[in-house]
Amino acid sequence: MRPLLLLDIDGPLNPFAAKADAKPPGYLEHKFRLAGWSRRHPLRMWLNPAHGRSLLQAAGPAELVWATTWEHKANTMVAPAIGLPSLPVIQFGETGPAWKFPAVATYAQHRPLIWLDDDFAMYPSARDEFLATRAGLPTSLIPINPRTGLTDADFTEIRKHLT
Repeated sequence: MRPLLLLDIDGPLNPFAAKADAKPPGYLEHKFRLAGWSRRHPLRMWLNPAHGRSLLQAAGPAELVWATTWEHKANTMVAPAIGLPSLPVIQFGETGPAWKFPAVATYAQHRPLIWLDDDFAMYPSARDEFLATRAGLPTSLIPINPRTGLTDADFTEIRKHLT
């Protein structure tokens, strides 16, 4: 069964918590206009154009899937900026106190998974329940620092879990 590599945007791809004068190397500023967002002040994001190629290489046999509340906007806005093709999308709707875990559990079923996100520690009860339901299944939650975004060490960690 082909493993999943689940990818969030804010934190892993967009190091939103970095200070304005401390943009990580390789990142370029992008401005997106989103429905409901201020017309005068578009959403500013930093994205690294090399990440698309790096993710595809690191994923190897795994299926790369968006696990972001950006949902389908990830394919139309972020993927082109970093060189990713259109990817499958996990739909979350309103996440509530269980956050993304129920939707990911439903999508992943019995497939091995590696998940890149910056918010696992914010929902410890939901995380622990999710992990308990996946007992015996290869499951790796890789926390990404939202000040740095994905780093070479994170790509090494992905490859380690896929071998």
